[in-house]
Amino acid sequence: MVSTVLPTTLAFISLPGGTEWVVILVIGLLLFGSRLPQVGRSIGQGIKEFKKGLKDVEDDVKKDEPARKSLPHEQTMTSPEGTRESSKSH
Repeated sequence: MVSTVLPTTLAFISLPGGTEWVVILVIGLLLFGSRLPQVGRSIGQGIKEFKKGLKDVEDDVKKDEPARKSLPHEQTMTSPEGTRESSKSH
């Protein structure tokens, strides 16, 4: 026996329409309106710090580019036996 109670009981629940959203926004502004400037300020500072961090990383990468270009094309490594081997595969 299959029960059809669940779909019919949840059928009355739906997403809010335009008027309901306006009421929800007004209630939200009344409850949290005094804190909104502080929240906006902290979000702005967070974005500013994030962009500053990205710029610092980009500057570090640009600063290190000449050092990477000056590295030898083929580097040699010493094996544990003391013989020199090329890191480039043969």
